Amino acid sequence: MEPNKAQSLFPVAEIQASRTKNLYPNDLQRQKEKVIFVMGSTGSGKSKLAIYLASKFQGEVINSDKIQVHKGLDIVTNKVTEEEMNGVPHHLIGILEPETEFTVSDFCEQTSLAMDSILKRGNVPIIAGGSNRYIEALVDNETLEFRNKYDCCILWVQVSLSVLKKYVYERVDQMVEAGLVDEVRSVFKPDGDYSKGILRSIGVPELDAYFRAEAAGYEDEEILDKLLEEGINMMKSNTYDLACRQFEKINRLRFEKGWNIHLIDATGVFLKRGVQREHEWKNGVAWPSVNIIRSFLYGDNTNVMDKDN
Repeated sequence: MEPNKAQSLFPVAEIQASRTKNLYPNDLQRQKEKVIFVMGSTGSGKSKLAIYLASKFQGEVINSDKIQVHKGLDIVTNKVTEEEMNGVPHHLIGILEPETEFTVSDFCEQTSLAMDSILKRGNVPIIAGGSNRYIEALVDNETLEFRNKYDCCILWVQVSLSVLKKYVYERVDQMVEAGLVDEVRSVFKPDGDYSKGILRSIGVPELDAYFRAEAAGYEDEEILDKLLEEGINMMKSNTYDLACRQFEKINRLRFEKGWNIHLIDATGVFLKRGVQREHEWKNGVAWPSVNIIRSFLYGDNTNVMDKDN
């Protein structure tokens, strides 16, 4: 599938026409462009939903994960693959050298440029990722006048933390099986700075003691295995801690800052397996999200589930 030619529920002309309905107060005849945000804790399925929505609404995805913006460590950072992108154009993913800093200001500037480019093509920007502090800085950016320029629809893919914990622990094991240890070994430096660039990724500093023991020539397999196990367990714990912080951050945006956020409860998805999990995702996550976005873009309140059933 060619970029920018993803399947759409509505023609581009209708997307453009719908934008004329969103005028500024006092009949200034200025229209707001529309942008979609997909938020959620790590492992909740933000990227999958963003890609699905992009395929349905002529969208392009802008990455808002401050780690995934760097090249390398694709397993550790859980970057979406070309196959998973399903022909949907992606921006700000894997574009910076590993040690390059990517500040909040950089994110706001680069995202603004990407949005302008997407909108000029008549497509819909869909911003997805776990760096909620970056998203907050973008939306509240007075210099960019973000709130004056854009009409936002924010989806929160919410998963019960007790359920998500089991999943993220399993996912770390899957990442290890996929070659995570060798991937991190390839970037290990005894003098590496874990406060900069991609080396901040969960999975890199946690394995430092193990790689130092390797580099020092330890031959005791029992000690090495113990260090590796401790590192992996630390990865699991730190990943879950990150998920909890992200959950709390989004709640703060809802209740303290008054952001209008649509909750999409994906807990049921993580309680299923195989075909049942995909069926639950379609019914509990995909279709409710499509209904919200269709109403946001076009004012169409028809329930897609009613049409399909």
